[in-house]
Parts: sequence; structure tokens; C-alpha cells
Amino acid sequence: MSSSIPVSVDPPAPDPGPSSLSASRWPFSLYNRFSAWRKALDLPNPGTSENLTKEAKNTLLNNYLFDGARADLSKSLSMNPAFNVTHSFTLGSQTAPPAYHFGAIFANENLFLHGNIDNDGSMSGRINQGWTANNVTKAQAQLSSQAGQNFFQVEHDYQGSDYTLNAKAVNPSPADGTGIYIGSYLQSFTKNLALGVEAVLQRPSPDMADVAAAYMVKYTSTDRNWIATAQVQGAGILQATYWQKLSDKVDVAADLQLVAGQGRRDALASLAARYELRMASFRAQVDSTGKVAAHLEQRFAPTFSFLVSGEIDHFKNAAKVGVGVMIESASFTPEEMALMPPPPGSAGLSAP
Repeated sequence: MSSSIPVSVDPPAPDPGPSSLSASRWPFSLYNRFSAWRKALDLPNPGTSENLTKEAKNTLLNNYLFDGARADLSKSLSMNPAFNVTHSFTLGSQTAPPAYHFGAIFANENLFLHGNIDNDGSMSGRINQGWTANNVTKAQAQLSSQAGQNFFQVEHDYQGSDYTLNAKAVNPSPADGTGIYIGSYLQSFTKNLALGVEAVLQRPSPDMADVAAAYMVKYTSTDRNWIATAQVQGAGILQATYWQKLSDKVDVAADLQLVAGQGRRDALASLAARYELRMASFRAQVDSTGKVAAHLEQRFAPTFSFLVSGEIDHFKNAAKVGVGVMIESASFTPEEMALMPPPPGSAGLSAP
């Protein structure tokens, strides 16, 4: 007589069913639909927040005016990779003492290096490293014998298909967390409109912190012939710019700065125009404080330029005049110089 031993069999696992699978996968499905929708819009990259007013700055004279005498002598030692050295002399300025600067630049497709030292021993340097076409890390530092003039800054840019992220730290201290920390986000919402926000955290000491926010808007015409921007800060500061390309050789720009906070009510409006000739570049500007300025760069040869800069303040009855030369001594033949490409600008690299 045989005896039977019962054998326990585990029950089969319950079928999750289509409803359970759908519930677990819906976040991925929603993300894929959102990505496909954004890709279908084909929105452009809005650029970086640092270059929000780039076109207007290239027309305005704020970065071009000088007084006294100036000479920039540069020599190109290599074409690929690009390597050159520069000797700069300034004297006779009403606002700055005579100075001498020695600088060197090295650049290839992914790396940009720039160093500078002056006659007082102050040194500054900048490095831009492009890891990919969308990721660029930048760092700059300055060492000076004058108190309060030393600083270090590091930042990183990431440019997506229709947005840009930037993170920046100025004089950061890992030990106590002091420094200035800035983060910005700029997003294209249409082919013409981009909106952005910037947050600033200032920590002068471990027990003190101040947070501020700024908002940005950029509108670009469909044919990119005009660009309008505005930046609003929480302290009651507004900056608005407008740039328009009238022709291949002429463009104009307007800048408005308002300060309405902390007991101040100031406003400054500037209007400028740039005219590009075949061998010259002329800029003129007038602002609401009664200042009229002009800047002329005349190129007599690819390696020689003559500069004239002037400003008249009608309200203060004052004037400034500057003259300068830019001479480049190259170790190349004229044929090689004609074939020389512009300074590397790939991967978001650019000179400061």
C-alpha cells in the first residue's frame, strides 16, 4: 500500500494587468510626449544671460571710449593653435595713471587662455574650456597689490536646444560658504520671445545672507533685424535695450537705465549708431546727461589701425580726447594672413 505525501505548490503571481503597467509607465509617457511637443515647436536657443544685450553693447560706445594716448602692439606667433602676445601702453588719461600691460592669448577649438600683467605687478587670467558643443566652463582671477581688488570667479554654461542654464560663483569659500552665488535660466517660449530669471545669493559672512532675484525678457524679430531686451531687479532697477540693423553697414541701439529704490531716482538714456565702412568703423552716441561721444577706427592695412575717440559733456563744459594705434606684427606672409581664420569661437568660447 503506497502512501501519498502532499506537495505544496505556490500559487502563481497575480497578473499585473494592463492598468498596473500603464500606471507605472505614465510619467515616462508624459515626459516623452512633452519632449516630442517641444521638439515639434523647433524653438531656437535664446543665448546666454551674460550676452542678453550683446548686440546693443557692440553698438554703444561704453566699451570703446578712451582718452589720452594709447598703443596696442601685438605679434602672432602661431596660427593653429592661435597664439599671440600683446604690449599695451596708455598715458595722458584724465582718469587713470600711465600704465603698461603685457598679455598673451592661446586658443584652439576647445580651449581659450588669456593672461595679463601690468607695470604695478597686478595679474589677471581667464580660461574657457569647452567640454562639448553645449557645455563650457569658465574661470577668471585677478591678483592685485591694492586691497579689495583680488577676486576669483568660476562659472558653467549649459545650452540646450531652447534654453540656457548658468551657474556662477564669485570669491567662493568652501570653508564657511561665503561669497556670491548666481544662477540663471533663460527659456525660449516662442521663436521670438524668451523669458528668464536670475537668483543672486550674497554671503559676506557666515551669519549674513541676502537673496535677490532678477527677471529677463528678450524679443527677437523673425528676420533678426531688431532685438529688444529688458532686465528688472528687485531693488527697483530696470535696464532696457533696443537694437536694430538698418542695413548691412548701419545699425542703431538705445539703452535705458532706471533706478527707483533705496532713496534714489535716477535715469540714464543713451542712443548710439554704428557705421561700417570698407576700411573703417565709426560710432556716435548721445545720452540724457548732455554727453556727445564718437569713436573712429580707421584701418590703413590689415595690420595697422588708427583710433580717435572723443567725448563732450555740455552740462559740465568738459571734453575728453583720445588717440591710439593698433599694430600687429605677424610671422606670416600676406597670403597666409588672408587665409587666417577668425579667433576660435566654437563650443561657446570667446574672448573676454
